[in-house]
Amino acid sequence: MFMALSALCFALPAFAQGGESSATNWVAIAAGFSMAIASAGCGIGQGKATASATEALARNPSARAGIQFALILGLALIESLALYTLVIIFAKVK
Repeated sequence: MFMALSALCFALPAFAQGGESSATNWVAIAAGFSMAIASAGCGIGQGKATASATEALARNPSARAGIQFALILGLALIESLALYTLVIIFAKVK
């Protein structure tokens, strides 16, 4: 009788539920934080680049073409940070 009662206390692996990892819940939260950090970094970088370009144009209006090219190239590279982060998030989070 003791053996029968002790057998009932242990769960059989055949009837056990599959173990869900709580780490899968944190993937979405981590992805959200990483996108927020990347967006904040891009916003700060774009603001500083635009402010610097505006200041440079105010000091030397005749160098408009060079400043405009450098600004557009810089903004494109800054924006690529957020896009790469978004691609990595979509690749990792399924």
